[in-house]
Amino acid sequence: MITCTNCETAQFLQITQSRVYFEDGEIINEISETYECTLCGATGQYVYDEDSDEETVIGDVEHTTERPKYA
Repeated sequence: MITCTNCETAQFLQITQSRVYFEDGEIINEISETYECTLCGATGQYVYDEDSDEETVIGDVEHTTERPKYA
């Protein structure tokens, strides 16, 4: 789950830009999403690269497998 690090919730996150890159037209190679928190105005980006099986999170968002503090 992607959450706002300032508000500690995903409730107010809005995807402002989303891109999916295909290497050969069939298999997803990379996913990129840009987020904005409508409560505090924080922004961030999540990128997943299939080739290296790596996630990158930039800005005021975080990727977590735990339940957010404020649901």
